[in-house]
Amino acid sequence: MSLVDRFFKYVKIDTQSDSSSNTTPSTLKQLDLARLLVKELQEMGVPRVELDENGYVMAWLPSNLDKKVPAIGFVAHMDTATEISGANVNPQIVENYDGKEIILDQSKNVVLSPTDFPELEQYRGQTLITTDGTTLLGADDKAGVAEIMTAVEHLMAHPEFLHGQICIGFTPDEEIGKGADLFDVKKFGADLAYTVDGGMLGELEFENFNAAEAKVFVQGRSVHPGSAKKKMVNAILIAAELNGMLPENQRPQYTEGYEGFYHLFEFKGSVEEAELRYIIRDHDREKFEAKKKLFMEAVAFLNAKYGEGTLRVELRDQYYNMKELILPVKDVVEVADQAMRQAGIEPIIRPIRGGTDGARLTYMGLPTPNIFGGGHNFHGKYEYIPIKSMEKAVEVILNIIRLYSEK
Repeated sequence: MSLVDRFFKYVKIDTQSDSSSNTTPSTLKQLDLARLLVKELQEMGVPRVELDENGYVMAWLPSNLDKKVPAIGFVAHMDTATEISGANVNPQIVENYDGKEIILDQSKNVVLSPTDFPELEQYRGQTLITTDGTTLLGADDKAGVAEIMTAVEHLMAHPEFLHGQICIGFTPDEEIGKGADLFDVKKFGADLAYTVDGGMLGELEFENFNAAEAKVFVQGRSVHPGSAKKKMVNAILIAAELNGMLPENQRPQYTEGYEGFYHLFEFKGSVEEAELRYIIRDHDREKFEAKKKLFMEAVAFLNAKYGEGTLRVELRDQYYNMKELILPVKDVVEVADQAMRQAGIEPIIRPIRGGTDGARLTYMGLPTPNIFGGGHNFHGKYEYIPIKSMEKAVEVILNIIRLYSEK
């Protein structure tokens, strides 16, 4: 099966996760892809493949070397983002891209334009895969899944390709921050690993945000507006007041690089009650802690103003910056750098403005930097991926494996 055919097959399976669910996986439909991957790995001849009760797929290719080298893991996630539908994905192929606007959905005037997305310019003459303007594409992270599977297929078809033990992991629920919650690092058995979950060609990342999620519940008091004086407590307005107390310049649309943010990503409410959900992010641990402190101080101020218990917060840390644990074993980054250069790619080393399963896995004892999958504009209908970038990702995976076999 070709890389593109494999990718198309995977993105057409709806695997959107659900942050409101208390199960793992958070949605049963993620198992549809998990079972397919197990079947394909078995058909390739991979001797050991497992799907556990929580939706984690693991597979192992035994070493064919006569010496001991590190066991290498490759990890990607099966779920897609919650912001926009991942159902009925209908990917489009744009051959020999001419550098102009791409009409994704003419009826709704959804246009992928180099004016809005200047990165498109570098892909003139290449073949792109885009959405049809109604859903996301799912390259985050089904590109990574397809690239790992294609690399495995190559290894199984070419027994002369020398390698140590290769450990493959596909996780559920990464998009809701739970991808590594029940990942069995000991069973996985890798000495080091890579998530194939990055963006554009050449990305190599070993720094990520420190991350927290805050759920805020606001209790109001609904009274007929005609007789509401000194009686009504409007939960919507209190929620808006809280959001207004957070620094406006620390919203995602105003930040870049190492700048952190507060992101209000969900709001629902009425006069009687409201609920807000935030994510809080910063690469610097001290600034991260300061952001959480400011958030809680704002809540405390409003409780003092409107009465204790008006606002209730559930604040939890999600993951931390892997940098401090990667630096002592930076060879794992240097090998990936070399693998990219051998593929004719100039590595782009920069902080992840997000998180990957790799950050959690690193803190669980498995050093796991992140390499590119090749896509752009994740989590939305303007998502696209150049086929050449996907092919290069497969080449880099194989280069990493070869480099470690030569150690």
